[in-house]
Parts: sequence; C-alpha cells; structure tokens
Amino acid sequence: MLNVEFARDLVFTAVLFGLVTFMWAGWAQERPPAGVVWRVVLGVLSAGGLALLGLGLPPLIRNWGSPTAMVSGSPALIAYIVVFWLEVAVIAGLAIFYARSGRQHLLPPTVLIVVGTHFAPLALVFQQPVMMLAAVLITAAGVVSLFLPRQVAAPSFWCGILAAPVFLVLGAVSLVAGQGALAG
Repeated sequence: MLNVEFARDLVFTAVLFGLVTFMWAGWAQERPPAGVVWRVVLGVLSAGGLALLGLGLPPLIRNWGSPTAMVSGSPALIAYIVVFWLEVAVIAGLAIFYARSGRQHLLPPTVLIVVGTHFAPLALVFQQPVMMLAAVLITAAGVVSLFLPRQVAAPSFWCGILAAPVFLVLGAVSLVAGQGALAG
C-alpha cells in the first residue's frame, strides 16, 4: 500500500493530510447535528490534524533534500502542477456556478469529489498507492454526502465527518512509514 522509495513524499503527504483534516473538520462545524457531541468529535479531528501536521513538519524540513518523485522539470512535476491548477479551476467554476444558481449547499460535496478524484492521477505521479486509496475513499465520501439529509446537518458536516478521519488515518500511516524509511 505504501512505496517507501520516496519517503520524503510520504512525510509531505502526512503533513498535507494533517492540514486538510483540520480544514474539513473545521468546515464541518458549519451546521452539525444538534448537541455538543458532534462538535467535540470535530474538535478532536481538528486537533488530530494539527498534531499530524506538527509531528510531520520537522522531519519534512530535516529531510527536504531526500529523494522525491517531484524532480524539478520532470514530467511528474509538470503533471502535478497541471492537475493542481485544473482542480483549482474546476472548484472555482463550481463555486461561481453554485453561488449564481442558489445551490451553495452542493459546493462542499462536489469540492470533496474533485479533491478525491485528483488523487488518482497523483497516485501515478507520486508512484504512491496510498493516494489511490485516498482517491477512492474521499470521492466516495463526497458522493455519499450528496445524499445525506440536509435537514439533519449541513452537507459540509457530512463531508467533514466522512473525509477528515480518512485523511487523518492515511496521513498517520504515511507519516509512520515515511519516518521509518528515512530513519532506516
């Protein structure tokens, strides 16, 4: 499930997944189900994301010169840049479309779907199977969120409560594997 050849990339993935765990758990605070329990769960997920970010950043900085799939000028880096900007353009277009059509509630699930699908080509770019798993699980979370009851909670809640744990677990596994490979 993990390719440790580019261990620094695994640690980078962990740091990034920690950040997005924090972000999705935060967006989920928009309108969770009634009661304090869900806010506590989201707070724990946010704290877990920040912890993952904090634990991963020092080894990422220390090992920045380690081998990476993202060599300057390489086809992998060019593909990454193209996929990233395509993702940004699609999300911006969706945000404008949903705002103009009065369907802003669709933005979080479709953003999650776009984010999830973008991991599929990145799995090939980074030669990292864990990103394909992220693609499947995160895209599925976005699709499922489209159908969960809006009267119970905002779509952003469903996205966050489904996606944040995926990002947190995959990020933690990536950090452990990456650090282990860098130390070994």
